[in-house]
Amino acid sequence: MSLRWHVHVPFRHVERYLPLLAERHWQPELALQAADLDGHEPDYFANIGARLVGAGLRVTVHAPFMDLNPGAVDPAVRDATRLRYRQTFEAAARLKADLIVFHPGYDPWHYGAQTRAWQEQALAFWPEFLQRADRDGITIALENIFDRSSRLLSWLVRTLDHPRFGHCFDIGHWQLYGTQELQPWLDNLGDRLVHLHLHDNRGRVDDHLPLGAGKIDFTPLWNHLRGLASLPSMTLEAHSIDDLERSVAVFDTIRLSLHRS
Repeated sequence: MSLRWHVHVPFRHVERYLPLLAERHWQPELALQAADLDGHEPDYFANIGARLVGAGLRVTVHAPFMDLNPGAVDPAVRDATRLRYRQTFEAAARLKADLIVFHPGYDPWHYGAQTRAWQEQALAFWPEFLQRADRDGITIALENIFDRSSRLLSWLVRTLDHPRFGHCFDIGHWQLYGTQELQPWLDNLGDRLVHLHLHDNRGRVDDHLPLGAGKIDFTPLWNHLRGLASLPSMTLEAHSIDDLERSVAVFDTIRLSLHRS
């Protein structure tokens, strides 16, 4: 059972960190923002992709998320989201990425009784991008953000029922916002769990601390992964080099027990 892991890299810093990524064989999850998509020609993304592949690195991408919502009730917001997601797919294809993480855009506090409206719009929004996923060989991973349980994400993933449409489980967000226990959450997604975001916090804010520096008990997650026939890919989401080094050191002690031939 092979283990594939990545490290969070803001796209605006990729050229600065490319030598370090190559030296350490740290495979990047490139976090794109709107300014990245508007500020670079297609050839620039292709050049970065070629350099990463040339260094023997596989790539995942994190799509922009600020102000975007694929289930928005306002059609103008959906149109803006559609534009950014199309741009993200074009950039990801040139970067040779095979997975894109998207935020679902749902907030239970914001939508409340309007959850059904969000569901209807999200169902209508995603099929275009499932076709693009097939075309480009890219998996879409919907990340839990403010979700209290896996119910809504599981419903969306299973209703659309596409082999390239799955769940990115972010354990830090689960710690902050989730009310469902970890094991039922993961069981509910089953084989639709395609990616993980790994970071820690103290239970108050989304600190993105190194693994072990906060209050999250990772043991149930590691135990769950050991029972899987195949592992999801995963990203260490540290927001500084020092924190990343600390997370890698902790993760190195865990990943050998997850990596089985």
